[in-house]
Amino acid sequence: MKRGRSVLNSKCPIFPYHEKPGKRHKPSFALSPPTDWGNLPYCIVLQIFQHLSLVDRARSSSVCRCWNDVFHMPDLWRRFEFELNQPATSYLRSTHPDLIQQIIKKHAQHLQYVSFKVDSSTESAEAACDILSQLVNCTIKTLGLISTARSSFMDVSQAHFVSALTVVFVNSKSLSSIKIDDTPVDDPSLKVLVANNSDTLKLLKMSSCPHVSPAGILCVADQCHGLRELALNYHLLSDELLLALSSEKHVHLEHLRIDVVSENPGQTHFHTIKRNSWEALVRHSPKVNIVMYFFLYEEEFGPFFCEETPVTHLYFGRAVSKEMLGRIGLNCPRLVELVVCANGLNPLDEELIRIAKRCKSLTAIGLGECEVTCSGFVEFVKTCGGRLTQLSIMEEVLIPDNRYNMEQIHSEVSKHLGRLWFPDMMPTW
Repeated sequence: MKRGRSVLNSKCPIFPYHEKPGKRHKPSFALSPPTDWGNLPYCIVLQIFQHLSLVDRARSSSVCRCWNDVFHMPDLWRRFEFELNQPATSYLRSTHPDLIQQIIKKHAQHLQYVSFKVDSSTESAEAACDILSQLVNCTIKTLGLISTARSSFMDVSQAHFVSALTVVFVNSKSLSSIKIDDTPVDDPSLKVLVANNSDTLKLLKMSSCPHVSPAGILCVADQCHGLRELALNYHLLSDELLLALSSEKHVHLEHLRIDVVSENPGQTHFHTIKRNSWEALVRHSPKVNIVMYFFLYEEEFGPFFCEETPVTHLYFGRAVSKEMLGRIGLNCPRLVELVVCANGLNPLDEELIRIAKRCKSLTAIGLGECEVTCSGFVEFVKTCGGRLTQLSIMEEVLIPDNRYNMEQIHSEVSKHLGRLWFPDMMPTW
């Protein structure tokens, strides 16, 4: 771009610089006249408006007729996030009720990508349900219900929530993505979803939905053959579900997230998934990412990874035993990423080296409150080599020994990785 030309209107006339004969002037640059913001092309104003909050959009629409026209263009209202917060309990900004009613009255038919972000108050969750129940003329494609703190949707009357959600399920008929974690959705409402959106549904996230049964999620898998991404709690996972996702009618599954959670140690029973069910899923969808998040106590890991399991990403949010990590090294050959939040006081050298040798696809690892000797860690990195693209280890994890101290460890690890590496440091503030 040449100097002196407007970014928004390169065809604007330029005032030429005239030099009087016989006089020398310091060099200067031509300047274009001021831009008439009211005459900007609609497409540019639309892009600007899409980056503004709803309140700022409304204020900007009063600048001129052109901007007011853009404010009412359907393209501007296809993607919208309702922010619902109570001023007494939240510092977050909330969408004004008058603007919400204006959207429902004038732009509801244009909404396609809709999300609700609510705070921890029941009033905000109920307000979201009230808005959902009014979206009767919409063709929504994606719907997300997000609780910024605790799951406030669980405090809403189940009948109220299901009734509001059913309105969207029945009227949209083109839903492709639904994120309804931590909500009181139930089996009958899922049947309504399937009856009206089975041909279009591709993503369903519904972790921590206690009113859904394995039969309810199986109904979704049986009918929604285009489903590519699924997130659910472990108690909904079954051999029948994996086989349904592996049928010839079903598209290749791309992402399966499983949350394994226990709030009451010793009171939660975890079933075992058969090896042939896992194998059927991987045969049908060989590139599927199987992601498991564990929030268990050490004594509850018994049913897991006793046989070969095709998990690709493992995250342990609580302490995990050496025995469990040993099983992972033996029975998780597809493992790509491993994150361990905490472990006991015994070094994990043997377990990590086994994982490095047997998990040939491992590219990322993170260790928190664990212990590994410097020699064992170097051997682990040496075995993995340059395939380790992410290596996040706290400095406190590494135990100096007779071969390596903390000054030597970073250069030795860097040599085997083929790039500069340092352990993570705990902030001092």
